[in-house]
Amino acid sequence: MDSGAAGVGLAAEEISSSSSSPAAALSRWSFNVTRRYQHFLDKSTPHVLNRWIACFAVAFVYLVRVYFVQGFYIVSYGLGIYILNLLIGFLSPQVDPEIQDLSDGPSLPTRGSDEFRPFVRRLPEFKFWYSLIKAFCIAFVMTFFSAFDVPVFWPILLFYWIVLFVMTMRRQITHMIKYRYVPFSFGKQRYDRKRGSSADSTSLPS
Repeated sequence: MDSGAAGVGLAAEEISSSSSSPAAALSRWSFNVTRRYQHFLDKSTPHVLNRWIACFAVAFVYLVRVYFVQGFYIVSYGLGIYILNLLIGFLSPQVDPEIQDLSDGPSLPTRGSDEFRPFVRRLPEFKFWYSLIKAFCIAFVMTFFSAFDVPVFWPILLFYWIVLFVMTMRRQITHMIKYRYVPFSFGKQRYDRKRGSSADSTSLPS
């Protein structure tokens, strides 16, 4: 009996020592930080205006940093290419209409008589914002390492990025006109219940 109790006691001590080890403590700390961070992201989801103000503030801080450092143009060019890819995903439908034409699935309406279907983005607004925030933060951290400060003639990079932006947006706008979809909700006609009920009441015979 005494030997069995001693064995149980040793096992309990081993479990407690393993649970209080630095690796276990670090794992619990990282789990708590991740959970709090995800909770903060979930709470910020409905605050669209505040989120984008914060995004523009982060972008402004990065631009000020690059202006005063007078370098890291390769980092800025890579950041610009990444932002352009995010923008294309934000403006594009979830399923390309050119591919849907070959399938029997639901597609975007291309005629006025077609059934209305809401526009679903390939890259949702929250993921677009979150990816921009992360990109600017990573680029800002990279400006503190001289290894990323590659000497280059920045006007050439700027001109090439502008040409790439114009060509990409021209192709995207052509695609929007061809399949008649608008990736923005403002300016679209909306119907509320009050207007619908008033219209029904006026259409009833007296």
